[in-house]
Amino acid sequence: MTRTLNAKHRPARSGKTKSAVIFVHGYGADGGDLLGLADPLAPHLPDTAFHAPDAPQPCSGNPFGFQWFPIPWLDGSTEEAARQGLAQAADDLNAYVDGVLEAEGLAPDRLALVGFSQGSMMSLHIAPRRDKALAAVVVFSGRLLAPELLAKEARVKPPVLLLHGDADPMVPFDDMGLAGDALVSAGFDTYAHVMRGTGHGIAPDGLSAALQFLKRHLG
Repeated sequence: MTRTLNAKHRPARSGKTKSAVIFVHGYGADGGDLLGLADPLAPHLPDTAFHAPDAPQPCSGNPFGFQWFPIPWLDGSTEEAARQGLAQAADDLNAYVDGVLEAEGLAPDRLALVGFSQGSMMSLHIAPRRDKALAAVVVFSGRLLAPELLAKEARVKPPVLLLHGDADPMVPFDDMGLAGDALVSAGFDTYAHVMRGTGHGIAPDGLSAALQFLKRHLG
């Protein structure tokens, strides 16, 4: 059974929705943490509505935030709990995506996922396994979970933009290369942008690259 995710949203600036972006936040944050990115993006994507759900679980490491699934090395949970949490959260997020598509009256190829950290992991996990391809997947500071399963389990191959700071102390920069290698090998159109000198965050040059990618695939 899927769980209903609490969410915030910003309507299309033009008043007529022709596309949508769903922000998928990181561990210990909430939907509002990324929804502020709509401010610099909306003027360039006036027909795009922005949605930002909260992850389904209270965060073990931050009582004021949420998590998509437990992280054993951070919170002492078991690997089995992490696997089960990921599977349930994937169902929840897929249901949320379907709900946004229905509410906005959009086809899947008019919606993009933009993730950060654990939200990037979720985005890269669900997008290839959906029945119909989304417009694009943009992921900051994340990693591809179980890359060895991607080619076998991918049902669709939306274009992907990987962005990562080369000074990230939380999710190693090398994970961007590992994800890129697996995506390219599986036949995905894959692009990458290195945010030089950036830690675990989103730099202006990275946001600019993401905007251009979104304009190309939603505009």
